[in-house]
Amino acid sequence: MLGFGCIGQGALPLLLRHIAMRPEQVIVVKPHDSGLEAAREYGVQSLVTPLDADNVRQVLEPLLGTGDFLLNLSVDVSSAALIALARERGALYLDTCIEPWAGGYLDAALTPAQRTNYALRENALALRSAGRNGPTAVLTHGANPGLVSYFVKQALLDIAAATGTARRAPRTREGWARLAQSLGVRVIHIAERDTQVGARRKAPDEFVNTWSVEGFIDEGTQPAELGWGSHERHFPSDGARHAAGSQASIYLNRPGASMRVRTWTPLAGAQHAFLITHAESISIADHLTLGDPAHLRYRPTVHYAYHPCDDAVLSMHELAGRNWRKQAGSRVLKDEIVSGIDELGVLLMGHARGAYWYGSQLSIEQARDLCPHNSATSLQVAAPVMAGVVWAMKNPARDIVEPDDLPHDEMLRMCRPYLGDVVGVSSDWTPLAGRDWPFHETIDRDDPWQFMNFRVV
Repeated sequence: MLGFGCIGQGALPLLLRHIAMRPEQVIVVKPHDSGLEAAREYGVQSLVTPLDADNVRQVLEPLLGTGDFLLNLSVDVSSAALIALARERGALYLDTCIEPWAGGYLDAALTPAQRTNYALRENALALRSAGRNGPTAVLTHGANPGLVSYFVKQALLDIAAATGTARRAPRTREGWARLAQSLGVRVIHIAERDTQVGARRKAPDEFVNTWSVEGFIDEGTQPAELGWGSHERHFPSDGARHAAGSQASIYLNRPGASMRVRTWTPLAGAQHAFLITHAESISIADHLTLGDPAHLRYRPTVHYAYHPCDDAVLSMHELAGRNWRKQAGSRVLKDEIVSGIDELGVLLMGHARGAYWYGSQLSIEQARDLCPHNSATSLQVAAPVMAGVVWAMKNPARDIVEPDDLPHDEMLRMCRPYLGDVVGVSSDWTPLAGRDWPFHETIDRDDPWQFMNFRVV
């Protein structure tokens, strides 16, 4: 297990609970010795050493052989390098994010297009073997990306049942895309609201978050990215397309953490959220595409719409004021959380029911009862990490796969016991609700589902 922050600490007890193995068969590798209390509690081994391009093979080769598992929960370690090494050694692999080496997100020598998750995804998928039968490597399999791809498929089935077009779950990628098209789904938000609060509030010059500070800053300073739908008719003035690959997404020439969008969740209602780049915005849009880039017939617009906990919002606001230079201090909220929930789901819009949100409403109290060393946020990630590892072990020769390639019903069954209240809620909300007050706005009144109506200007 590479990395042992809040996600690694939360995933470890689940892995030991659901996989028949001895604790001493687990080796935690991390760059510093802080946070290893949980590893010692469970009796797993640990190796404290930073990994970089020069030593990654020297450190990991002796630890990896056929049938072993490389679980990558780290930041600033190249996922492509780790995937290549695991495949050479015959080991299985899973990560929650496709990472570059340290500094890759802000490398001035790279163009904005080269710093996108689109580029990282294309590079990782290019490692697939010709026969697609190499050791299984599961990409981007946490809460989001990961779990939310299964939420999307279940939401599509729910909408089909509610609109009288109920059918069996599609068996192919094209089948899911045709279902989404037939239902009229035009926009999908990964719509999340985190209300968890710690006993000690954020201090000046400190970044506070309920999951990795480094990870949030990294993705917040990448260009904003979104899957670009076939119905869109107002291309953003700061937008840019990719010249090669699936071309399922576009990016904006601005940090995702500077970009706000209108969205909705059942408990929070209407809200402004960050359009942070995430791999699921690209993979879901790609998997729900009909046609090719030159002859596109259907694709929904897909993006993350994230309202983090209040202290993280303040932290991001302060980070922007520092022109995206990281604060001196950082803190991840977990044991000190006193209340709140993480409401994480998918909001499908444009169909006959208007808008439909499906997802997890998990409180801090529920998370602590369900699994030790977790907050609501970490458990929503740790559960699909566990499920992805179990699936890979049962399917060891499936080559490089994404969550969208895996069986959604099987994965949801494994995750659901750890997700608190899993609900589906319909709404008549649109991004035009209450608009043009108290000032006139430039909006598309003829089609509420245009991206320009969601964007906060």
